[in-house]
Amino acid sequence: MRDFRDAKAMAHTLRDSLTVKAINISHGESLELVSRMLGVADWNTLSALLQADGRGTATPVVVSQTGTASYPAIPMRDLVPFPVATYPLFIGRAKTMQALNLAFERQREVVLAVQRQSGVDEPGLKDIYPIGVLAQLLEVERLDDGTLKVLTQIRRRVAIRRFVGEGGAFRAEVADVSEGPIPEAFELIQRAAKRFESYAAPREIRVSQIWPPLSETRDPGRVADIISSHIVLPISDKHDLLATIDPVVRLQRVCELMDGSVLSVAPALEMTKRRAIDHANQRKHQYATLEHLLLALIDDADASTVLRAGNVDLGALRARLASYLDNELKDFVTENAGDAKPTPAFQRVAQRAAIKAQELGQPAITGANVLLSIIFTETRSPAARLLGQHGISRERVAELIARDAPANETG
Repeated sequence: MRDFRDAKAMAHTLRDSLTVKAINISHGESLELVSRMLGVADWNTLSALLQADGRGTATPVVVSQTGTASYPAIPMRDLVPFPVATYPLFIGRAKTMQALNLAFERQREVVLAVQRQSGVDEPGLKDIYPIGVLAQLLEVERLDDGTLKVLTQIRRRVAIRRFVGEGGAFRAEVADVSEGPIPEAFELIQRAAKRFESYAAPREIRVSQIWPPLSETRDPGRVADIISSHIVLPISDKHDLLATIDPVVRLQRVCELMDGSVLSVAPALEMTKRRAIDHANQRKHQYATLEHLLLALIDDADASTVLRAGNVDLGALRARLASYLDNELKDFVTENAGDAKPTPAFQRVAQRAAIKAQELGQPAITGANVLLSIIFTETRSPAARLLGQHGISRERVAELIARDAPANETG
């Protein structure tokens, strides 16, 4: 079954077949019967789950409990929360604040619903993804700007049937979804835990101490959720993981995403890196430094666009870099033949550029990513100092990035 329209076709066939036998039911009744035959409580839940599945790669195995419950709700602009994790949320919308008030008056339970588009201020059911989570409110802090910081503990997945902003507060009507019995997936868990170690180290991802450790956890769904809460993905891809109910399929998908996290390098950047090595070779330098790389970036189309946006005099920067390389790196001169070797800082910048490109959802790593990596991660380098002297600061780069970045308010 591909999506909810196939379920509708099944309902239509069922209704026609019963009519032949002189049994008449309405279209709505046939939809409800098909839902129950598929092990789901009702048509609304089946439709939501099938639509979520249509955007992902896995067929969820779902056990939906009967009945629904209504909770105060928080629409999430830029975060996909996963069960077990704890998240700080920053709340600014009036209807979200009122929803929090209602939640604190009751059992401190609230539904977190992920928005499809962060720019929608008054989301309805069509503006949110069909799978969300039920969370427990732990504590709240009022900030100086009037917004709220709320600490939440995520409990479980829910299927969102209704989402409204009536009465001054967001509310959601939801049904529980369950992953069923815990399946055996020892080898998959071991592979995922090992892959996550390699993924997290260069990104300086710090995971709170958990017990048992990932490699000793027997629940593949829990392992998938812990890793999913830390890997860098676009919102739609992260929600696809949240909406993949089958725990084994979800963990397999997480491994695939981590395995595919190495982006390709744009051809122009490959030429830029080669040009940096050549700058070092021409001066008989044993090592290629960030300054060689920055000199090469001046002629990189993507990097030079950022530099020009910061009003950098490229000619003056080129002259300063050439002077530095010719006069300050005499200790690097060697008569040995062969290409210069990139310094550890050169390699770090290339690695950080790949991470930044992935965070921004870019299809390939460009010279602009490398330039930003120099500024943000190698602040004590002569290259970063020279950029600062030419008016390129961390604040200026952050401003250039923020112009195209989505709003980062949670709710």
